[in-house]
Amino acid sequence: MAIRKTVVLAVFSLLLLGSSTAFAQEGPAWTHGEVSIQGTGFFTKDSQGNGISQHATDTGGFLIGYRYHFNRWFAAEANYGYARNTQQNLTVGGPFNVQANVHQATGAFVVTLPGSSRINPYVLAGAGALVFNPTNNAGQSVPGALQQAKAAFVYGGGADFPLVRHVALRAEYRGYVYNRPDFQLAALDSHVTAHTAVPSAGLVFRF
Repeated sequence: MAIRKTVVLAVFSLLLLGSSTAFAQEGPAWTHGEVSIQGTGFFTKDSQGNGISQHATDTGGFLIGYRYHFNRWFAAEANYGYARNTQQNLTVGGPFNVQANVHQATGAFVVTLPGSSRINPYVLAGAGALVFNPTNNAGQSVPGALQQAKAAFVYGGGADFPLVRHVALRAEYRGYVYNRPDFQLAALDSHVTAHTAVPSAGLVFRF
């Protein structure tokens, strides 16, 4: 919880800094939109609670999003991401593994920080949900495991590197904070807050 509070304070401090800078240097309003397509990593920190040791396999996925710029400093975005991993749970009753498709639906506010013609940095913070859907593949699921949605806080930042007019390369980091899934099985409920790191890179198309 201490780490979570530190992260939240850091993100909102950056947001306030960006806000003060924006009001001091306000320029012509922007009404441009952009679409992004990124390849991602999906790395969840190991955790332990309620007698359960939990590990999620590292994997990759993709993230697509739409961002709308209200002006040169502020924007809002909506994103959908996908990954597949295996939640490995070691309990007193033995190991229980659940392979699941992880659907990520989030929205966030974005603050563009001072940059240059070659780099446009930004920070973001928002919320959404992660939906864990068991694949039910043979040997990769637990009887009775059901789809489960978990509310998530998302924070992060990145930078865009213009390539040609209306196209840029994006490098980004996102962090998801949420309650670890138990797939509606009491035996897998660890009462633990999980953290997943999602680094990504891809292309942005502006219009």
